[in-house]
Amino acid sequence: MMPEALAPLEQRGMSQADAPGAPGWRAKLDLAFEVRAPGTVLIRNRHEGPLLVQKPLYPEGRGTCHVALLHPPGGVAGGDRLRIDVALHERSRVLMTTPGATKWYRSAGPVAQQNIRIVVAEGAMLEWLPRESILFNGSNTSTSLDVTLAPNAGYVGWEITGFGRRASGERWASGRLKMRSGIQRAGRLLWSETADVDASGGFATSSVGLAGFTVSGTLVVAGYDIGTELLGACRAVRPAAAGTRRGITRVPSVLIARYLGDSTEQVFEWFTGLWTVLRPVLTERAACAPRVWAC
Repeated sequence: MMPEALAPLEQRGMSQADAPGAPGWRAKLDLAFEVRAPGTVLIRNRHEGPLLVQKPLYPEGRGTCHVALLHPPGGVAGGDRLRIDVALHERSRVLMTTPGATKWYRSAGPVAQQNIRIVVAEGAMLEWLPRESILFNGSNTSTSLDVTLAPNAGYVGWEITGFGRRASGERWASGRLKMRSGIQRAGRLLWSETADVDASGGFATSSVGLAGFTVSGTLVVAGYDIGTELLGACRAVRPAAAGTRRGITRVPSVLIARYLGDSTEQVFEWFTGLWTVLRPVLTERAACAPRVWAC
């Protein structure tokens, strides 16, 4: 019998009942991957509403499946509800990304939500490497990420958030952001983080907030014990420009990299550099950038 965590949404009794007359899009994406000769294949691809994936690609051979998550409206407005469920069966390898930035638009009050649930089975690995999220002034955003790992599964993921549109001279001066992320393995919590930020509450300038910067980023590697040599190699990878704050630390089975600065491209390049160092050691495969990054 298929483990409950890997079953389709309707079999897990997890379909979302939308309130009658509620504003905004309702979109769901339910994906599952499995190893079949000669490699990892997408065996379940179900979607409702404006959320889907492009054709699976294999730029580095059949062993790792690359998929790009698409949200055709181009941005998330107040009242939108996005739900993404991803299941990796044993020994499968998947790299997921997005073709461009996720824009969180100004809201008149309703919350825009995105909830991602990922289950990675024994011997499998997921790389979740999305492009940045941009919070428009006045946005009201709530996101969650829940990752469940089997004992010998692995995960590499990052999130990059731009507070306001710096190129347009717009700062994130009003609005709200709720974020929750958690990674557990075999029933034990490896890493967890929550945030509930009011844009007008001093977060932008506080020394324990953005400290005057406009972009933050977090990269997490889970399920691996990072050795001293690899940690040193990661710390030697530096952002292209000065004037940023960054740090890398490790706890049991988790490595965490943090960034504060003013450029989403800069943190993306730094995280990509870290991934380029980490991937050959963790997977015995050289880093292979998704094709959509070059578009």
